[in-house]
This record gives sequence, structure tokens and C-alpha cells, in this order.
Amino acid sequence: MQQPVLTVAEVETFLEAEFPQLHHGGRSVMVESVGPMTARLRLIADERHLRPGGTVSGPALFMLADVGLYVAILAHIGPVALAVTTNLNINFLRKPPHGDVIVEIRLLKLGKRLAVGEATLFADGDVEPVAHAVGTYSIPPAAK
Repeated sequence: MQQPVLTVAEVETFLEAEFPQLHHGGRSVMVESVGPMTARLRLIADERHLRPGGTVSGPALFMLADVGLYVAILAHIGPVALAVTTNLNINFLRKPPHGDVIVEIRLLKLGKRLAVGEATLFADGDVEPVAHAVGTYSIPPAAK
């Protein structure tokens, strides 16, 4: 199983430099871990992530899945800003309560040009997922 080439701190530094908009309005996405073909991130959901009714919104969950997959891929190929999402499908399974959301990422394929992974999202402390996504990313030719 392929090991990451970047640490959590290196991924966080890259995101701060290349994607400062991720933390617009205050830092809310934290990279908790990277491992062999995996990553785990946390969304510290605040008012900007909520929809009417007080639950974490679909767009916030979609963003967390997309960023999580991107982080897992970068942790394994290095700081390649131009690796891009080519497809992301998400299924919303249940309403997440207002609170932190965890995404657990598993890379299914990490090739020279494409990476495929899945994202399972949980309300912090729950065992039942609130959403599940599968994504494909294009890796630029010089990246690997």
C-alpha cells in the first residue's frame, strides 16, 4: 500500500499557501491525519455551514468530500496544485446535526493520470454516515 509523501503539517501549509479561500471567514477545515491511501479531515461547522433547520448544508458536505479527496491525493503525490476534480458524485444519507463533521477518505486507485477515491462523512461521534461520495481527479503529467 502506497505511503504518503507529505505530512499533515505539509498538507496544511500547502493549502494555506495555494487555497487561502478555503479558510475565508475563519479556519473551519482541519486535516487530522494522512495514512497509506487514506486521510481524515474535520469540518468545524459554524453558522456559514448551516441550512434552515440548523443542519449542516449539502454544499458544506460536498466541499468537505472534495477537499478531503484532494488532500488524500496530494499527500501521496506531493504538492501539485493543478490536480483537479473531474467528477464527484455524492449521496446524502441523513441530516447531520449542527456540529463537527468528519470525512474519512480511502483512495481506491492512484494512477499516473487519474486518482479515484471515496469519502464517507460522519457527524462527529456517530457511527452511521451522513453522506458518501466517490470522486475522480486528473493528475497533471509532470506530477508523478
